[in-house]
Amino acid sequence: MTTTDTASDTRTAPLSHAPTPGTSLWVHAHPQQGSLNDQLFRAGAAALAHRGEVLTSDLYPQGFDPVLRTEDAGHLAADPGNLSLRISAAHAAGRIPAQVLQEQRKLAAAELLVLQFPLWWYGMPAILKGWLDRVLTDGFAYGDMDRELGVPRRYGDGGLTGRRALVIVTAGEDAASIGPRGISGDIESLMFPLTHGALWYVGIDVLDIHLVTDADGLDADGVAREVDRLRARIEGIDAEAPVPFRTLREGDYRGTRALREDLLPGRHDLGIHRRAVR
Repeated sequence: MTTTDTASDTRTAPLSHAPTPGTSLWVHAHPQQGSLNDQLFRAGAAALAHRGEVLTSDLYPQGFDPVLRTEDAGHLAADPGNLSLRISAAHAAGRIPAQVLQEQRKLAAAELLVLQFPLWWYGMPAILKGWLDRVLTDGFAYGDMDRELGVPRRYGDGGLTGRRALVIVTAGEDAASIGPRGISGDIESLMFPLTHGALWYVGIDVLDIHLVTDADGLDADGVAREVDRLRARIEGIDAEAPVPFRTLREGDYRGTRALREDLLPGRHDLGIHRRAVR
């Protein structure tokens, strides 16, 4: 993996958005070798091999640059106007930075995306947030309109439909403090900007979060148990149903981007954006 971030010198063909069956991409965001996260990453990626090819992006050792700059617009970097649209045009022309293009190629091929990271200040590490900023670009992950319905292809539709994602989070806090009534806020709400606002936004189905609590206090036996628990999760992952988020195109948000008043009246929690499962 190159650690430089210069724009691609030659035009490349547009990326195919059809995933390769059985292919996975595991994105890992922890800086320390030998850590709990490192052990989970290596064991989990190895366990996924039963499904097919496993691509990896170990962001810290590969030197991924998380900072989106005007240079991400390639040959249009100096032009005026909306940066997102210029990046989209550069993507269509095959003129985006080589580091970003490499990540997009891996994601385009993947049927399953795994995002693994420690919970830092109630969110993901900056390097992973930057990966989302630079990789999930207009023209690649979103940007089209549903001409029949007149709505953007977002929230359950978009450039990356046909994929599923597993989010793995390690937290130093115990299960109660990060649970439904915990002082730290429940993990589903804390991760909503990622699961719903990023992954579901671009059409990726999201599986239930895999949470490791008390991560800072695990002894060797505890680490081994968590490794085994993750392996077992991976073994059965193809049978899992995704979180039933509401889609934009189904009409539940008709007329505005707020949920219709006749659906779950009086509620304002983030759970309203899930469909009832019968």
